[in-house]
Amino acid sequence: MDSQRQGSGLTVYYDGGCPLCRLEMDHYKRQSGAERLCFVDATSSSADLGGDLSRDTALSRFHVRDADGALVSGARGFVAVWAVLPRWRWAARIAGLPAVTPLLELAYRGFLPLRPWLARALWRRAR
Repeated sequence: MDSQRQGSGLTVYYDGGCPLCRLEMDHYKRQSGAERLCFVDATSSSADLGGDLSRDTALSRFHVRDADGALVSGARGFVAVWAVLPRWRWAARIAGLPAVTPLLELAYRGFLPLRPWLARALWRRAR
């Protein structure tokens, strides 16, 4: 695990093999409040994903586990992370408005098929 779980008790599972995902998680890790999140690279063979989250599922979309052990994924996962990070709380508040999180989920589902292409483009650009 990248950091100790403290405060909020949120565990963030991400695809560390995806340059785009890694870039985004590195951004969140640098934010004030990130010490309250536990980042887990799901590509690591030693990653503890819990019994209800397979590696394939963890790598297929963004997942967050709350302090009670419940998993949320996609847009709801991002909203949970934003709510912990002071500079991102505005986004969590907007997402809390009626119908906003479902719209964000639709956008996220539209993004997922593009993710491999965008990750390759980012990787090529960084070389």
